Amino acid sequence: MWLKEAIFNFLTRISPTLNTQVWFHHKFGKWLDMNNPQTSNEKVLWLKLHTYYKNPLVTQCADKYAVREYVEKCGCGEILNELYGYWTNPDDIDFDQLPDKFVLKNNYFYHMNLVVTDKSKLDIPATRKELKEWLKSDGHLERSEMQYADIPKKIIAEKFIETTDGLAPADYKIYCCNGKPTYVMVCIGREQNVKPKFYYFDAKGNLQRELTRDGLNAPDDFLYNIPAGWDKMIGYAEKLSAPFPFVRADFYIEKGKVIFGELTFTPGAGLDNEKLYQADMAIGKQIILPNEKSRIR
Repeated sequence: MWLKEAIFNFLTRISPTLNTQVWFHHKFGKWLDMNNPQTSNEKVLWLKLHTYYKNPLVTQCADKYAVREYVEKCGCGEILNELYGYWTNPDDIDFDQLPDKFVLKNNYFYHMNLVVTDKSKLDIPATRKELKEWLKSDGHLERSEMQYADIPKKIIAEKFIETTDGLAPADYKIYCCNGKPTYVMVCIGREQNVKPKFYYFDAKGNLQRELTRDGLNAPDDFLYNIPAGWDKMIGYAEKLSAPFPFVRADFYIEKGKVIFGELTFTPGAGLDNEKLYQADMAIGKQIILPNEKSRIR
């Protein structure tokens, strides 16, 4: 596994475009047509290698710490989760000053989160060691997700989102195309010991059955209760996504309160071959690409 990762990292250093083509062929069995992208995966990769490459605003918004300033500037500061602190060196974290429940995140990349629900049980030396490993990561190289390349790495601590039932808060991933929220992906059952199910809804909360396997298999009387705060969340997504041809805006809703999660520019690294073709095409049709030449090799 490490050899495979090393090869892809090396390819990115030679040419992000070459590495992207190799990955695309590996995932889809064909080469990426950069002159005529059609699906959401293809258009996300086009944007990654063109509009979003070395784009200061995209870099800021991909940074889980720096994006907070952007959210504030958009007039949406009230949806930011409470920030307890940030550090460039895990040895500087004073765990005594943190509450009993909190979340630690690497601001630089995804899949680097630690949820602490009982600080008394936290192995602090082991945690510091893990956080240091996070800060060494160059995870963006493997799949050439270059929007992360210039992010100054930090560890941030945020408020743990409490829920009435003690389960994980409901999260909503809104696919925004040219400033318009188009589809909302909802995961149901993630907190249970069963395989979670995924559904797409439109911005008004109508189920889009044909876009996921779970939607296609849903019973005729399938009902999802759209939560209080849904319309506000859609409004926030529209504001935050306005400058971008495509971005996925992620939120939580708890007790009707909308809480900002993050902005994701390359969901699935633009290589999501688990997505149904009809969903890939439906989202892709909504993304209007700007007319500009490639800026990288």
